[in-house]
Amino acid sequence: MIRQSISLTAPNDDWLKAQIESEEYSSKSEVVNDLIRKARAQQEEIEWIRAKLIASEQGGFIDKTPEEMLNSFKEKAPRNGDL
Repeated sequence: MIRQSISLTAPNDDWLKAQIESEEYSSKSEVVNDLIRKARAQQEEIEWIRAKLIASEQGGFIDKTPEEMLNSFKEKAPRNGDL
């Protein structure tokens, strides 16, 4: 495992200590690694959503009314096993 030296503000250090004192984590390193894992997962989700939005924007527009769209979904759902 790679060792790093980081500087923390007093409030952040107090918060890390509180996490350890509550026995949620066993060390500051464990807390920091968990925070990084959560931030990475959040970033992956944001990138996934961004890609879906871009694909949707590039897909163009439809000219169906909301009622036509709903009827289309209702027709397709039983065939897809969704209902």
